[in-house]
Amino acid sequence: MSYRTADSLRSVTLDDVRGAQKMLSGIARVTAMEGSRHLSQLVGAPVHLKCENLQRTGSFKLRGAYVRIAGLLPEERAAGVVAASAGNHAQGVALASSLLGVHSTVFMPKGAPLPKISATRDYGAEVRLHGQVVDETLHAAQEYAAETGAVFIHPFDHPDVIAGQGTVGLEILEQCPEVRTIVVGMGGGGLAAGIAVAVKALRPDVRIVGVQAEGAACYPPSLAAGRPVSLENPATMADGIKVGRPGLVPFGIVGELVDEVRTVSEDQLSAALLLCLERAKLVVEPAGASPVAALLAAPDAFEGPVVAVLSGGNVDPVLMQRVLRHGMAAQGRYLAVRLRLTDRPGALATLLGVLSAVDANVLDVSHVRTDPRLGLTEAEVELHLETKGPAHCTEVGQSLRDAGYTVIG
Repeated sequence: MSYRTADSLRSVTLDDVRGAQKMLSGIARVTAMEGSRHLSQLVGAPVHLKCENLQRTGSFKLRGAYVRIAGLLPEERAAGVVAASAGNHAQGVALASSLLGVHSTVFMPKGAPLPKISATRDYGAEVRLHGQVVDETLHAAQEYAAETGAVFIHPFDHPDVIAGQGTVGLEILEQCPEVRTIVVGMGGGGLAAGIAVAVKALRPDVRIVGVQAEGAACYPPSLAAGRPVSLENPATMADGIKVGRPGLVPFGIVGELVDEVRTVSEDQLSAALLLCLERAKLVVEPAGASPVAALLAAPDAFEGPVVAVLSGGNVDPVLMQRVLRHGMAAQGRYLAVRLRLTDRPGALATLLGVLSAVDANVLDVSHVRTDPRLGLTEAEVELHLETKGPAHCTEVGQSLRDAGYTVIG
C-alpha cells in the first residue's frame, strides 16, 4: 500500500527549512545549547549538547509534524490525520493537530509504555492500540487512512517533515556558529536529513555524522546497496531509532549530504544515558543519547567544536531503571561474585565486614546450601555489589582473596 505522491518525492531546500522555521515561531521552542565539560575533556575540543529532549512533547518530532499538518489543504484537514508510533511521533502529531484544530487518530502498539499512551491522549489524539510491533501498528494506520480519507502523517518520509526537523540545524548554526561537527541519531533519517539540508547549504565545511544502534542500523547496508534495504529484525533498546528501513526521501539526502554513519552498541547507549543524567543533569532516552554514545566510543574521531543533538527525553521509567542498571554494569560499577564460605553462625557477617572495609555496597545476597558440589560444612554465596568502577572491582576481588575466600566468579 503506497501513499507516495509527486509532492512527497520533491527535494528539500534551504528555503523550505527557513519557511518551516517561520511557521514554527511561537510553536516549537528554540531549545537550549548546553556545554559539556566532561565530553569536551574527552574529545579534546568543545562539545555542546543541543537539548531537543527539552522540546515540547519531549522530542524534536513536534517540528516536522506541525509543518506537515499545517501544510494540508482545508479539505484534508477536515478529513483528519492519522499516525502510527510507539511514542515521540505520536505525541508530536497529537499536539500539532490540537494546535491546528485538526482531529488526530494515533495507532500505538499494545505494549507501548503507559506514560506515552497517556501523554498522547492528553495532547488531544484519539489513541487506538493495535499490534505488538510498530510494523503492525503502521499497517493498521495505513488501512485506516484508506478507509476514512484521513491523511497519513509519516514520521520521517516526507519533505515537509524533513523541513521541520531541519530547523534544528538552523538553530545550531545560530547558537554555535563555530561548530565543525554535528552528531545526530538516525532511525528513518528525517532529522539527520533535515539538519544536513540546512547546515550544508550555509556551512558546507561542517561535518554531519549520523549514529545508529548496531542492532537497527539500516543505513550502512542501504548506502552500500545504493537503495533503501530492509532489516529483518531490528533490535535495540533505543526505540526512537529502531527503524528497519530508511525513508526514500531522507535516504537520498543522507546519501548526498551526511558525511558518515556510525553505529553504537547497547552498552555504549546505556553508558551515554547514564552520563547525560549524572554529568549533564539531563533526562535523555536511549535514542537521544546515541550521539553521546558515539563520542564516548571514539572521542578522537570528531573535530571540534562538536554539537551532539539530544533528540528526545521520553523514556519510560521502567526502561530507565533497566538502562541505568545496564549502564552502571557497562561502566564496571556493578560486580557479581560467587564464593564459598564455612556454613556457621557469623560467617556472613564476617564476609560483609570485609566488603564494608573496601567500601563495596551490597545490593543483594543469596545462599546455596544444597548443591552436591558443596562440602558438608560449606555454603555458596552470590553477592551483587555496587562499586566505584573497574579499579574498585579489582580491589574488592583482591580483598576477598586476601581474606581467604575462594572466589568462584
